[in-house]
Amino acid sequence: MVLHFRQATGVYGKTLPFVLLRIGVGLLLGIVSVLYFGTVLWIGHRFLEAGTISGWIAAIGLLIAVGLFVWGWRLFSRYVLYLVKAAHIAVIAHIIDTGEVPSNQLQYGKTQVTDRFAEASALFAVDQVVKAVVKQFNSSVVSFSRLFGTVPSLKKLIRLVGKALAIAASYIDEAIIAHMFITDDDNPWRSARDGVVLYGKTWKPVLGSTMLIVLGLYAAAFIVLLALTPIASVLSGLSATVEIAGWIVVGGVFLTVYTGVLKPWVKTVVITTFLVESRSQTPDSETIDRIADRSDRFQELIDNADDETPVEQSQRTNNRLTVDGRL
Repeated sequence: MVLHFRQATGVYGKTLPFVLLRIGVGLLLGIVSVLYFGTVLWIGHRFLEAGTISGWIAAIGLLIAVGLFVWGWRLFSRYVLYLVKAAHIAVIAHIIDTGEVPSNQLQYGKTQVTDRFAEASALFAVDQVVKAVVKQFNSSVVSFSRLFGTVPSLKKLIRLVGKALAIAASYIDEAIIAHMFITDDDNPWRSARDGVVLYGKTWKPVLGSTMLIVLGLYAAAFIVLLALTPIASVLSGLSATVEIAGWIVVGGVFLTVYTGVLKPWVKTVVITTFLVESRSQTPDSETIDRIADRSDRFQELIDNADDETPVEQSQRTNNRLTVDGRL
């Protein structure tokens, strides 16, 4: 398995404006999270101390607050973070494909996204189908449960690998989106289909390196979180409120580092690996049939790719996904 970490890290460094933007967004999310949950916990603590509410009511209120936060996070992710991520992918793909760095990366990325997709929901719809196909394909070609499911001592390891596969799919679909940005095809569904086919031909090095780096991400995230815990430990002797605030700060800093630094680098590595490995490959009917046998959602890509109005088809698919409750 060939690793492209050095080349990918070089590309990552060349997209510093987007990296800084992601760090800024991550910092903003961290601050908002700290303020939001800090306020919620402070209000709940004061009410509990005053005897105004019971523990059960406080727990229900906390669950509602968490639910509202998750809803707001998903909304922000889809209409803000998603477009920033797609623009970054477009710049990464351009650098890997041409070796040149756009003079104004932020404007170039924004232009690429708006030129190829009429609205965020169109890109989102394509990505959701691609992600489903990749997930089904990965589960089919790498099925540890069938091989080791009868060994009780390996069940936890199998679950960990299964989660890593799911996370890997979320990065691999970004690599396929990158392929869409360097093709001349104005039909996003057709270029997405071809990208999936190319992944079907290069899945071993791409998935292998992605799994390796995802497991490394687990370890890095744990180390970062562990390095930040002394902040809360120092505050633990002051008061319960201060200790809770300390842990909230730790969570906010961790979210900033994870969202702004770690994830963009992993994404760059996966995109680089896929584009380099698939550079000499072309889609073929044999691979199409092989993927179709392993993923029933792949037919949806094929059908949409043959549609004459891809943007309208994207919107219809997006509406169907929303009705089905998958978003």
